[in-house]
Parts: sequence; C-alpha cells; structure tokens
Amino acid sequence: MTTPEPSIRTTARQVRGALARRSGRRAEAWAALWLMAKGYRILGFRLRTRLGEIDLLAQKGRVLAVVEVKSRTTLEAALAAVTPEQRDRLRRAGQAAAG
Repeated sequence: MTTPEPSIRTTARQVRGALARRSGRRAEAWAALWLMAKGYRILGFRLRTRLGEIDLLAQKGRVLAVVEVKSRTTLEAALAAVTPEQRDRLRRAGQAAAG
C-alpha cells in the first residue's frame, strides 16, 4: 500500500510552520543579544518546566528575567499577544526554574 501524496494545502501549511519556527528562533536570538548587551547572563533557551516553556531565562544580579519572545511589528501588538493566563503560566514556570 502506498502513502497518498500530501496535498498542496498541507505542504503550504508545513512551509508556513517551518518559516514561523525559524522566525521565532531568530527573534529569540535577537532578544538574547539585546539582553546580553544590557548586562544579562543567558541561563537558558526554550526551557521546559512541568508548568510550561520559557523562551529565555536570563539573570542580572539578583534579577531573574523570564522572557516570552513575541515577534510583532509593534510593541503594543507584542504585549497584546501575551494573555494574562500566559503571564501567570510564565510566572509559575519561572518560579519552578528558579527552584
């Protein structure tokens, strides 16, 4: 039995997903560079905790930064893309990562 060929729609969706993942990784790298320029030490990328994923974990002195990276055209759009539920999840994931 042969596997049916993927439809053009599925293939296009896969391409869009791959491009979005690449764009997200690029945005995370830029965010890490920006944080390092500000004196932060990057502790981890795409960390998985039992409470969720953290895009970037960084530290400067006693400040532990839990960063959700959003690649948007404006700061307002990026802020709106992080819901209160996501903020709570990030806060809990950061506390779990901090020990």
